[in-house]
Amino acid sequence: MSEKPLILAVETSGRLGSVAIGRGGEILGAAAFSGPMRHSAELFPAISGLLERFSQKASEIEHIYISSGPGSFTGLRIAVTLAKAMHLANAVKIVAVDTLDVIAANISDYLNEQNTETELKNIATILDAKRSQFFVAAYKRQATTSAAYPEINRWEKILPDCIMTASQFLERFAGKKEPIWLLGEGLVYHKDKFKGEGIWFLDEGYWTPKASKVYLLGREKASAGEFADALALQPTYLQRPDVKEKPKTKGKPKAS
Repeated sequence: MSEKPLILAVETSGRLGSVAIGRGGEILGAAAFSGPMRHSAELFPAISGLLERFSQKASEIEHIYISSGPGSFTGLRIAVTLAKAMHLANAVKIVAVDTLDVIAANISDYLNEQNTETELKNIATILDAKRSQFFVAAYKRQATTSAAYPEINRWEKILPDCIMTASQFLERFAGKKEPIWLLGEGLVYHKDKFKGEGIWFLDEGYWTPKASKVYLLGREKASAGEFADALALQPTYLQRPDVKEKPKTKGKPKAS
C-alpha cells in the first residue's frame, strides 16, 4: 500500500451525484453529474473522465470512499455495489461515510465563502424520508479543528441520525437562545414546514452532499484505520425502503 494511495470518492445518496479522485490528502479533481438522479447513467463516465484527465488508471485505485446513507435507496445500492466490486477485483479498501455528516461538512464552504459576521454555532441536516418524515442530525460547533484537515471545522453531533417529523423538529429546536441553521436536500420541497422562531436556512447551494466532502471525511477515517468490512457493508437506511409488492395476477383456469 502506497503512502499516498489513489483514492476514489463517490456520492450517490442524494439527488445530484458526484465523484472525486485524489492522492493522499490532496483532491485532484471532482465532477458532478449533469442533473438529478443521473447516478446509473453518469457514474462510470464521470469516473473514467477524471482518471483520464489526471492520467490515472482504474487498476491503481487503492481506496474508495462512499456516502453510505441515509438517502436514496437506489443511489446507496449503486455506491455499495461499486465498492464491493472494486474490493473483490483489486482488494480496494472501503470507507463508508455518513451522508448527514457529508452534508454538514458543507458548512466549511459557507464559513470560507460568505463575508458575514453571523456567529453560526448550531446546524442541522435534513433529508426527506418520505411519508412526512425526515432524516435529521444536529451539530454544535466546537473551538478545535482537525490538524490534518483544518478546512473541516469540528462539530459535535448533538443529535445522532434519526427520523422525525418537521413538527417534532420544531418542538425540539425552535425558539431557543441560539438559532439553528438548516441545510440538506430534504428542504428542497419542504422548507416551509421547518420555518419557526430561531430557525435559519443556509443558501440552497450548500444543501447537496458532495463527493469532495466524502473524500475529506473518508480520508480522515482512513487515516485512523476505520475501513469497512467489505462483506458486511450495507447501506444505512434507518428505515426499510418504501417498496410495495405487486399483486399477483391470476392466470386463466386450466381446462379440465
